Amino acid sequence: MNDELTQLLTPVLQEQGLEIDELKVVRAGKNRVVRLDVDGDGPQGHGPDLDQISDATRAISALLDESDVMGEQPYTLEVSSRGATKPLTKPVHFRRNAGRLVLFTLGEGNATGKPELLGRILSADDSVVVVAPEVKPAKKGAKPKKPDVGQLSVLYEDIEKAVVQLELNREG
Repeated sequence: MNDELTQLLTPVLQEQGLEIDELKVVRAGKNRVVRLDVDGDGPQGHGPDLDQISDATRAISALLDESDVMGEQPYTLEVSSRGATKPLTKPVHFRRNAGRLVLFTLGEGNATGKPELLGRILSADDSVVVVAPEVKPAKKGAKPKKPDVGQLSVLYEDIEKAVVQLELNREG
């Protein structure tokens, strides 16, 4: 069913400037829940805004109502963005998060020689993400500091996990 839904929904999402990030259909009693996480560049280049999500939800709902892909069994549609704390897994995720602070968990043998890297994404292409490293503060809640190294290039193959760090009091 996911393949059929993906084929059905992809064109309508592309018209909205969005793409499917994750699609799940789960059982909820006698009903089903269609959970769709979408992503896209959005007006600021950092992902879709609420208006885009709302427009996409209406378009998807209308399309599913016209289609027989869901059959006769009732379902609930949930459409949302991929979320700020969901791990970055694709080059486009890194590009869309340029300027944000990210905690990288790195595999053995990576170019930095360390298991973790905290840094601000400067840029990203199809093979590498360029990061301005920052030093984790000793005290919880303190601001990260900039080390002597100006920037590092990290290969995607060296990244085991990368998660945006939420900054509530960021200056500048």
